[in-house]
Amino acid sequence: MATYAIGDIQGCLQEFEQLLDQLNFDPSRDRLWLVGDLVNRGPRSLEVLRKVRALGEAAITVLGNHDLHLLALASSPARRVKAKDTLTQVLEAPDRAELLDWLRRRPLLHHDAAVGYTMIHAGLPPQWDLATAQACASEVEAALRDGDQGPAMLAAMYGDRPEQWSPDLRGTDRLRFITNCLTRLRYCRANGRLDLKFKGPPDAAPSGIMPWFRVPGRRSRGLRIVCGHWSALGYYDGDGVLSIDTGCVWGQRLCAVRLDRPAAPAFIPCTSSGLSVGED
Repeated sequence: MATYAIGDIQGCLQEFEQLLDQLNFDPSRDRLWLVGDLVNRGPRSLEVLRKVRALGEAAITVLGNHDLHLLALASSPARRVKAKDTLTQVLEAPDRAELLDWLRRRPLLHHDAAVGYTMIHAGLPPQWDLATAQACASEVEAALRDGDQGPAMLAAMYGDRPEQWSPDLRGTDRLRFITNCLTRLRYCRANGRLDLKFKGPPDAAPSGIMPWFRVPGRRSRGLRIVCGHWSALGYYDGDGVLSIDTGCVWGQRLCAVRLDRPAAPAFIPCTSSGLSVGED
């Protein structure tokens, strides 16, 4: 049995299927870890959701910011689809309810000690160890799955504050901070304060901020983390982090890595998107 992690698909069904063929993926034997952002900006989000859901226990996916955006749109008729969103087909699909119910029950963090990796979409603040990250992810997961609390949480999740972790955070502020870390984080300051504005590569970062995984004293440093979200970083293997968003939806490539044993990454070039690199 092989365990593969695949980067942000974002509606790029054709490349996803080609990558599975290249890997000789067999759902009766192998397992997929998907780092989130199954949907949006690419052309075939609906078909990606259907395909991943149909894989059943052969695929584990964590939620990304675009997945949560889809859930927010679906839960609030007053929230408008953005100009760059490609989610209308999902929202109008006859199986919309089943797909969205499946999606909101996905985790924000997956840890497998046997494989030796922890999967998230974006990042962890430096104050969190594994136990804290798991507990915080569970709080947001429980809110999403609650019929009353879920829509309110999704409506309130947009925003960059609070910027600093405290175990004393409560209510909406706490859920928003946790969600921002797990699904949006790229940079922090040395004191652990989040910087959610800059999205470019580390060598172009403004003074005073650094990739979340390079903050001194990061408590999750002993983990091996596989994540996506950061197409400007591209494929990166270092600092205990394997980052595999290689920007397929922006005209670059879709990436797969084998987690259960050392192997070279596999890539499929983008053929279906005309979007400009770096859009978000």
